[in-house]
Amino acid sequence: MSKLHIKKGDTVMVLSGVDKGKTGRVLEVLVDKQRAIVEGVGIITKHAKPSAKNPQGGIEKVEAPIHISNLNVVDPKTGKATRIGRKLNEAGKLVRYSKKSGEEIK
Repeated sequence: MSKLHIKKGDTVMVLSGVDKGKTGRVLEVLVDKQRAIVEGVGIITKHAKPSAKNPQGGIEKVEAPIHISNLNVVDPKTGKATRIGRKLNEAGKLVRYSKKSGEEIK
């Protein structure tokens, strides 16, 4: 399996699907399924039956995982979606950078 270009905490833009064009912060990356949960994107409705833990039950909205091929990291300089590259910095450490602006991504 190849290395993922998205990490927890990244700001990403959705490239395709119902939420195309929306941006949000990555809350969790599901490496084995190649999916990510993005804040405020891919909202689905879950129906919960009343139980001992949740006596009220009800309907709640939660973020569904999105396949990482439908996400691109937002360039910190331009604010647009960009591809990610990896290079060695002056200290000899591998860092991620924006292919559009060359800006290092933290």
